[in-house]
Amino acid sequence: MFKTLKNIWHVEDLRKKILFTLFVLFIYRIGSFVPVPGVNKDVLESANQTGDALMSLLNTFSGGALKNFSIFAISIYPYITASIIVQLLSMDVVPKFAEWAKQGEHGKKQLAQITRYGTVILALIQGFATSIGFNRIYGTQMMPNATFADYLLVAIILTAGTSFLMWLGEQITEKGIGNGISILIFAGIVAGVPGHIVATAQSSFIQPDQMFLNILKVVIVVIVLVAIITGVIFVQQGIRKIPVQYAKRVVGNKMYGGQNTHIPLKINAAGVIPVIFAVSLLQFPVVLSSFWSTHDWAKWVAGNLKFNEPLGMVLYVVMIIGFTFFYTFVQMNPQQMADNMKKNGGYIPGIRPGKATEKYLTKVMSRLTMSGALFLAVISVLPVFFGKLSGLPDSVQIGGTSILIVIGVALDTMKQIESQLIKRHYKGFINK
Repeated sequence: MFKTLKNIWHVEDLRKKILFTLFVLFIYRIGSFVPVPGVNKDVLESANQTGDALMSLLNTFSGGALKNFSIFAISIYPYITASIIVQLLSMDVVPKFAEWAKQGEHGKKQLAQITRYGTVILALIQGFATSIGFNRIYGTQMMPNATFADYLLVAIILTAGTSFLMWLGEQITEKGIGNGISILIFAGIVAGVPGHIVATAQSSFIQPDQMFLNILKVVIVVIVLVAIITGVIFVQQGIRKIPVQYAKRVVGNKMYGGQNTHIPLKINAAGVIPVIFAVSLLQFPVVLSSFWSTHDWAKWVAGNLKFNEPLGMVLYVVMIIGFTFFYTFVQMNPQQMADNMKKNGGYIPGIRPGKATEKYLTKVMSRLTMSGALFLAVISVLPVFFGKLSGLPDSVQIGGTSILIVIGVALDTMKQIESQLIKRHYKGFINK
């Protein structure tokens, strides 16, 4: 491993990409401490310390930016929500979007531009909801004597912060290592790990007369975390190989085909994207309801659509499963795969080319995707149950989602680094 880390710095292009990514993350972390003018961030800090579940959740995924009510307080999630909406509309809902989705690189640029516009609109809405809602929730102590102009200014600043994060993420994707948006979320979660460790330690050792029980609790927590991390890596790396054989064909004086290969279908082809989508979509109505925090229906939404509440947990699981299927079949279309195999003279042994191959691939992918989706859902909600049983604070009870995102992003980034090393004849982290 140490030799691999040394090899990374021998590749100039890879070294520049990693340094650029680290520089962008440094800017991101600095921005998380730049407060929005006119806001009393001490009110939010006290709410976070008293165990407000919503505050703890939002603060975890913003890397502490919400607690500081910085310019990045609403994080990158409006962009993720806009991406979900655009992808859903591209599924033959809006003909123009569906046309762009099939046009390759040009179409992707058009959809990306629409996503950016949607991000600004959603960020402005969420900025208003965050400023007005939190000010009402905490008794107008966050923004004393606030007027509409004050709320508008805060919303514009928060929207600018999200737009800047969106741009930073795109820069990482183009000039750095890994998916930029995922890397930013990864950095935000990792930045909160020390705080979670302190909160866990304080809650575990608050009673010195039960020292043995507290130590046992910490040991069990560590064992469960190691088991979850091992399981996540095992499933994320698991694949099923579908054998494919290509018929021999003569073109001019040369013979092509005749080789045997396989299609690697991952158990969880969607990675951590469904979890990120579900988190973003579930928190959006909660934040939006803060516009009308004094109404009964808004209180019901804020009280029930939380991860540690039965209804919120059920919706969370359903959305993870749904997004896993949606994203997997968008990324790996069985019909397109079957058509490509048929055009190139390929076939799955024992399966007729064309429609039969499409049905077979759909069946196999559905089974694998269901297994992956259920695993994602279980890992996401298991720490909530475990946290309640062990008496951990709310701030660390959403750890399953954090673990999935951190491990998934780390694995994807590692694979990109490995591919760069292998192209230059260096060994990667995993010897093959």
